[in-house]
Amino acid sequence: MNLTALFNAMPGAIAQGLIWGVMAIGVYITYKVLDLADLTVDGSMATGGAVCVMLMLNGVNVWIALLCAIVAGMLAGLLTGVFHTAMGIPPILAGILTQLSLYSINLAIMGFKANQGINVSKYDLIVSQRNVRLADLSNPIFVAVLFLAAVIGILYWFFGTESGSSLRATGANEAMSRAQGINTKKAKILGLMISNGIVALSSAMLAHYQGFVDVNMGRGAIVIGLAAVIISEVIFGKLFVNFALKLTGVALGAVIYYIVIQIVLWLGLNTNLLKLLSALIVAVFLAIPYWKAAVAARNAGKRGQEHA
Repeated sequence: MNLTALFNAMPGAIAQGLIWGVMAIGVYITYKVLDLADLTVDGSMATGGAVCVMLMLNGVNVWIALLCAIVAGMLAGLLTGVFHTAMGIPPILAGILTQLSLYSINLAIMGFKANQGINVSKYDLIVSQRNVRLADLSNPIFVAVLFLAAVIGILYWFFGTESGSSLRATGANEAMSRAQGINTKKAKILGLMISNGIVALSSAMLAHYQGFVDVNMGRGAIVIGLAAVIISEVIFGKLFVNFALKLTGVALGAVIYYIVIQIVLWLGLNTNLLKLLSALIVAVFLAIPYWKAAVAARNAGKRGQEHA
């Protein structure tokens, strides 16, 4: 097999991994910090890109369009939060309802077209696949690292504040948090808004990187996000104990995921089987902690029998 082709594809895999790493941090907030299974991501992963691209196509400044994309994602999270807290709908179903709603909303945002293109030659995109091999500041790897550093820094600061601590407490023990006077409903809504705002930022970056936004670009996003979180826990769980390092590990998990995908594609896997491969990767990494615990318990049992 041609190793040169694999090495040539690696910069693109790393760049995509870093961009999806931003999304994975959003998933981490709901899945690990807030302890909620939020499926809104599959919808909001297209919302941010749709809002950003359509605003730019209509002459809006790239940074304002990016900010509007984040706000749109936060509104999606707000909708899920209202479904869950005000209407008593379980979080998984609330996320599914929002996700279904966002499909139509995203189509409406995009002028009822399944996709919209945006050319890097005509618009000031923050990242572009065209620059992935350039050794300058326009390289999407460099830009994505800067965005990741900013997101991690802001989140590290926020979760050290009273509001952030309330959010973490709600995820750790909702009943105890409520007994301490924390408004857990507001904490959940805030967490969902922050999570989906970050996901929408990643969506906008991905739309810029690939040069178009598609109404289905978020399909399966939750699987990639969970893969990054689980890979991070398995590989960096004992090394990264600081909250900022945990977020960094999640981003690295997404990069590892995309490198594995790229290697498997290089080995000749049919691209139509990518969804199956994604599910298998998540299943394997989810199973590793269980297998480790089972082996440890078996070894402990054997040692106990030997001492007896």
